[in-house]
Amino acid sequence: LLDIALSPDFAESGVLFLSYAYGSISENGTALMRARLEGDSLVDTQTIFRAKPKRGPQHFGGRMALLDDGTILLTIGDGFAFRENAQNVSDHLGTIVRVAPDGSVPKDNPFANDEAAEPEIWSHGHRNPQAILVDPANGRVWAHEHGPRGGDELNVIRRGGNYGWPVLTDGVDYSGARISPYGLDRADEFDFDNPVHVWTPSIAPGGMTLYDGDAFPEWRGNLFVSALAGTALHRLVLEDDKVFSEEVLLDDLGARMRDVRTGPDGFLYILTDASDGKLLRVKP
Repeated sequence: LLDIALSPDFAESGVLFLSYAYGSISENGTALMRARLEGDSLVDTQTIFRAKPKRGPQHFGGRMALLDDGTILLTIGDGFAFRENAQNVSDHLGTIVRVAPDGSVPKDNPFANDEAAEPEIWSHGHRNPQAILVDPANGRVWAHEHGPRGGDELNVIRRGGNYGWPVLTDGVDYSGARISPYGLDRADEFDFDNPVHVWTPSIAPGGMTLYDGDAFPEWRGNLFVSALAGTALHRLVLEDDKVFSEEVLLDDLGARMRDVRTGPDGFLYILTDASDGKLLRVKP
């Protein structure tokens, strides 16, 4: 199980969406299920999307965001050993896909009429996107993704965008070898989308929330990113689609932070990543 998202009419319909990894080590991928919560049971379960299968147990992505038109964005990792596929739109690896609530392909998807491409693809050139959200004020879509050793990225996602992996990256391979001879400063030459923010060394970003609560009024409109390897919570102050400043919080806990969300009470809730993982609440 990777993520859960509630339908906008969940209070009445009970409809929700679950993303998960399917298959075996030799053939697996990222999938999306629609279901309905009835009492304490899931009913009417239906898998509405399956990414093309790959080998190996890594980089599934699997985070979701719902757009105002009811369609669903789902992140899909590059499969780790298949990073070149992130530049190949005939494959789902290293992409963000967009589907309707019944799994059908929206007609305005950028590759919907391209017979050589997977029609669900919304953007590509991603490594392993671990969070995605929509700013309700302006519809801007934010996502972040893991780099290798360095080069974690925060991006504004646009229809048909190419985010450069693995042609352009500020990270190096785990062996220390260069992945690309080009840095992110060459993005314009390749017609790639530049990241809004880059973390080098890597913090291994986990979850993300755009704060809109009342408990911390001075933080409204800030992005919060939980970090796994970085064992902290990062507060990003935004100006339009740029990061103006960054503050590192809760690093004294030394905890791998898997996810962060804004609660209905305006407090921040953080899930830690450990054998005795905890749910933390941050309040004034």
